[in-house]
Amino acid sequence: MTGTASNLPKNFFSDSGKKTSVLRLFRNHFLTGLCIALSLLTLVPLFSIVFLVIQNGLPLLSENLFTQLPPAPGLDGGGFGNAIMGTLVMVGISLGFSVPLGILAAIFVNEYASGSWLASTVRFVAKLLTGIPSIICGVFAFAAVVMTTHKFSALAGGIALAILILPTILLTSEQALLGVPYAFREASFGVGATPFQTIWRIVLPEAMPAIMTGVMLAVARAAGETAPVLFTALFSQNWIKGIMEPTASLSVLIYNFASLPYAYHIKLAWSASLILVAIVTLSNILAQVIFAPKHQ
Repeated sequence: MTGTASNLPKNFFSDSGKKTSVLRLFRNHFLTGLCIALSLLTLVPLFSIVFLVIQNGLPLLSENLFTQLPPAPGLDGGGFGNAIMGTLVMVGISLGFSVPLGILAAIFVNEYASGSWLASTVRFVAKLLTGIPSIICGVFAFAAVVMTTHKFSALAGGIALAILILPTILLTSEQALLGVPYAFREASFGVGATPFQTIWRIVLPEAMPAIMTGVMLAVARAAGETAPVLFTALFSQNWIKGIMEPTASLSVLIYNFASLPYAYHIKLAWSASLILVAIVTLSNILAQVIFAPKHQ
């Protein structure tokens, strides 16, 4: 009988001879080694930047950096506690705007209007916004908020960052909702639950770990952006007293101090870079360690 396992050659994948098998084995090992080498090559710029930031930022790292204000030009000492606080405030404002809006938009697109032209339009616009340069978001927030209120402020900076991270939260939330098996919804409808009860008590809790992963990644991006904050929050040498006044941030402090002709301010810029990298790295690690295992 033809086509059965008993009629197949013993060396099915290399039946043309031993030389072909050795050549194929050599080619597989060569391509595997090439892929590993190229993968490691992509890590060289990342590790070089991290090493340079740690090498230059670590010597000045102390408690004073978190509790004191930046020194005047030409003077030593001080820190950038106001910039750390201002960064946290503006990131918090951006999350206050973007997280509810992004999650609700994802629920509408995936649960209520899936397959409609409106859902397709929302997805297209969100994907389009992810590719827009961050400076455009800063210019828009400048025209919409700063020109309206006639002052630079933490609120304007937070809104600029919210515009920047909103597409990320929307798209990741939609993917998280898509990951919930439809059988869960059918089971909920089967016991008489309404669509709202199904979404609120079944779908959202199941998708929340993946949603929070997207939110944490958005936090990491918002904390490191410079251009939107430079156009909206400007900078301040003092502690923040309200959200309607110019506010310092780590990214703008690095930009300003790195261009000054004073050695100590350049060292402060390196230390601020180290703190910023630590905040972004910790945000990503928390997102992966805390939420990813639950999602899996």
